Amino acid sequence: MEPIAAIVGAGMTKFGDFPTKSIKEIFSEAYQEMKNSVDRGFDPKRIEAAFIGSLSCGSGFQLGQSGPLLMGFVGLSHVPTTHVENACGSGGFALYSAVNAIAAGKYDVVLAAGYEKMNDVSSTKRKYWLGVSGDTEFERLAGSTFAGIYAIMANRYMHEYGLKHEHLLMAAIKNHNNAMDNPKAQFRNPLDMETALKGVPVAYPFNIWDCSSTTDGAAIVMVVNPKIAREFTDRPVYIIGSAVGGDQLAIHDRPTFCGLAAARRAAQQAYAQAGIGPQDIDMAEVHDCFTIAEILSYADLGFCEEGQAGRLLEEGATLRTGRIPVNVSGGLKAKGHPLGATGISQAYEIFNQMRGTAQNPVRQLPDVEFAISHNVGGSGGAVAVHIYWRG
Repeated sequence: MEPIAAIVGAGMTKFGDFPTKSIKEIFSEAYQEMKNSVDRGFDPKRIEAAFIGSLSCGSGFQLGQSGPLLMGFVGLSHVPTTHVENACGSGGFALYSAVNAIAAGKYDVVLAAGYEKMNDVSSTKRKYWLGVSGDTEFERLAGSTFAGIYAIMANRYMHEYGLKHEHLLMAAIKNHNNAMDNPKAQFRNPLDMETALKGVPVAYPFNIWDCSSTTDGAAIVMVVNPKIAREFTDRPVYIIGSAVGGDQLAIHDRPTFCGLAAARRAAQQAYAQAGIGPQDIDMAEVHDCFTIAEILSYADLGFCEEGQAGRLLEEGATLRTGRIPVNVSGGLKAKGHPLGATGISQAYEIFNQMRGTAQNPVRQLPDVEFAISHNVGGSGGAVAVHIYWRG
């Protein structure tokens, strides 16, 4: 297989609610960890470009040109920036842009980053910004929310395949219990089925335990030409597949609610580029903004046949100790979901798992050679998939 890019450094803040920290401070925190993670030292002069993902809803005071603002704050004012926006998939698409810039030969050393400060604005403003990431004419103005849209998907899947709400909550319980051992996670509280079933209703069948929260946070990775990766470290993490997929934005225009066509297209392209298949994957970080989103990802990424996700959960296949650990970080549900940072945080988790530096020995997977990340924009109109190799 032929690597198309390599990650040689990664940093991430703790995810949560940080009212006393500015966006610049949060971004700088992730940047400092990334710098320190480059084994052979970090030279800011080598950074040629940066691709920064953010929906910008959390920044409030800085809706434009956040790239130059953040680069200047960390001492990289010479670095040209590209703002990448694809709703909740902004970080994954920033990584895709960085990888493509390397693969095209335009640059040798770039940064891919993401951030969001969602808790600095009112819930009304958050609802507006999130709402206009769906189809404004046919969804937002009709009163729909992303919780409602994903609830429609969940209801249809349950009708078609006999899935129970308990199956959805099994994914949430798994991810909360994974997050307990992740010092970067927003929610580190355990969850059991009895508690989960009593959650406050949101949109049937969802209750509060089916839904990700609003989060502040940032993440950043250093992406380089694979031919020079060992100038920076003896332990690079190679990207061998990088693809994106698209679909109708409004879900009523899609042929099925039981899968995301954009995710399937991106996954198929990424697997083909990498020269491996789903059976080779040792861990996955997937987009579980709502529990059904993780359920749908299982078939979309080829881990099971359509309609068989419930069986994977029942068998424990996606547990940290299972044959295909999914969201060992805690996922969006428990690690947190700061929109633009989410896709980069998936790469951060995989980078550390592959290098054996997962912060807590309890959560360190024993032997990760191949991994996949899956980052969804909105309700599935855009999806980025990346495949990683330890090399």
